[in-house]
Amino acid sequence: MTIPELPPEETEPKERVAHPFRTLRELVDFVSGKSLPPAEPEEGLRTEALPFPFLAIVGQKEMKLALLLGLINPSVGGILLVGPRGTAKTTAVRSLLDILPKVERSLCYYGCLPEDIETGGMDAVCPDCAKKYAEGQPLSAPDRVRLIELPLNARLEDVVGGIDPLSAGAGERAVVHERLRVRRGILAQADRNLLYIDEINLLADDIVDAILDAAAQGSYTVRRGPISATYHARFVLVGSMNPEEGCLRPQILDRFGLRVIVRGLDDLAERLEAYRRVQAYLANPRGMAVTYGEETLAAAEEIQSARTQLPKVILPDKVAKPAIKLVQKMGIHSLRAEISWFEAARAYAAADGRDKVAPEDLQAVAPMTLRLRRSLFMAEYFRSQEREEDEMNTLLDSLKRIK
Repeated sequence: MTIPELPPEETEPKERVAHPFRTLRELVDFVSGKSLPPAEPEEGLRTEALPFPFLAIVGQKEMKLALLLGLINPSVGGILLVGPRGTAKTTAVRSLLDILPKVERSLCYYGCLPEDIETGGMDAVCPDCAKKYAEGQPLSAPDRVRLIELPLNARLEDVVGGIDPLSAGAGERAVVHERLRVRRGILAQADRNLLYIDEINLLADDIVDAILDAAAQGSYTVRRGPISATYHARFVLVGSMNPEEGCLRPQILDRFGLRVIVRGLDDLAERLEAYRRVQAYLANPRGMAVTYGEETLAAAEEIQSARTQLPKVILPDKVAKPAIKLVQKMGIHSLRAEISWFEAARAYAAADGRDKVAPEDLQAVAPMTLRLRRSLFMAEYFRSQEREEDEMNTLLDSLKRIK
């Protein structure tokens, strides 16, 4: 069967794609199980890099679910993919490009938003945006979430920002603003986006610390001598690593809400189907995109719908309290465990179009939120401290018998 070519451009907007699937999970499961016919090579030169379709990834249900939950609810706290080479970790992250939802994006070079004025007044934005706001002009517009990749050779100044060379000289910004400006770094560019770090376990400690601080606060401040600037940094952190190359510091690991152990495919038929899909993509990337085009558009719409539904989803106390007891019985001390667990369950319910979290939702996302949380070192440390406390209390009790 010959894969159809891309249809000609249309001048009228397309209607919403109708599909028979009730939930996003049904759509993903169906498309992941489809058999792909052989593809004919694409003729001519390609001028654009087309990502491998997310829905074409065979198997790896937990990895795909974790990434979808992160798109629906950034409050899950980030996603960490742990596994050996060749298990589609990086491919899965980069394939999200076609299903990313939309957010309100600043139209300003410095990232000014209307909420900055609401919280900090006119001085919280640049003079240009203050003027636009006073004139009733918009400071933001809807834009698709972007995938920002952090290279391993990035410098700290690349990550947080430095002096803007245009404002340091006689550039236009210096004339208009009459003061030096701090150039936005990768963290500021990642605001309301996905920040992906491949081989995160090999990243320099100073860069990791800067990313963790920004992720925890949702903003960060850059100071260069007498000059300073504060930028938003509300991103979903996605990391991948091969444990053969080294482990993550416990402080970094705790910041990831969802932890996915990515293994190779065990089923022979799935491995063969994965090969066929890779072969089809390499032969004709555009045809592969068309093959999964309708389902990809439907998935993007379902994700956007789930993000709209998310604020309405509640977690009843009768569901939350037993879950917290379970976390305590597992010996997990970090409060981020139940925060990520509950937020992932809310996203799972929103994807089904429901407004209340059920125990089944918690059960479905529990493994990816609770694994790799316990610390043998801290468990032994607390036991040692308890023995010391008991000995100290015994000795203190002896003082009561002194007359």
